[in-house]
Amino acid sequence: MATDEDSSLPFLPPYPEMILAAISALDEKSGSSKSAILKHIDAAHGDQLPPSHESLLAAHLTRMTEAGELVFVDNCYLRASPDVPPPPKRGRGRPPKPKLSLSPDGPRRPRGRPPKPRDPTAPVKGTRPRGRPPKKPRAASASADAGPKRPRGRPPKVRPQFAEVGFV
Repeated sequence: MATDEDSSLPFLPPYPEMILAAISALDEKSGSSKSAILKHIDAAHGDQLPPSHESLLAAHLTRMTEAGELVFVDNCYLRASPDVPPPPKRGRGRPPKPKLSLSPDGPRRPRGRPPKPRDPTAPVKGTRPRGRPPKKPRAASASADAGPKRPRGRPPKVRPQFAEVGFV
């Protein structure tokens, strides 16, 4: 049921139309910020706007950006054009590191810490054999000269002997 009050209200165009008109009126090349769009719509339709104008504008800008009608670049809204693709959405948090594409046939990175870079002016050292040195054979006469063989490990603790104390 329509009343006389409804017919006396001034006509307010839909928000998407007002937003597109504000962007084209302000600066179509570099885009328009949310506050500039808000001021332009307020100047054009100030007395007709509802009290929740700011939240409605934010919701419509978000909806139009998600639908692809607008592009949000550098804190500015631009009209979407078919020749310019929208920028890719970036997820939350730190982006992952790029993975090295190592093929199974290609060179593999060795495990552990990489070696220090070599100095071409440094003298070349001789290579030493790795691992435990081989055992030297013992001569039978050498062990007899060395004396008694000591047992392995720590020697046992020796208790001190006390001398008897006597009175004269």
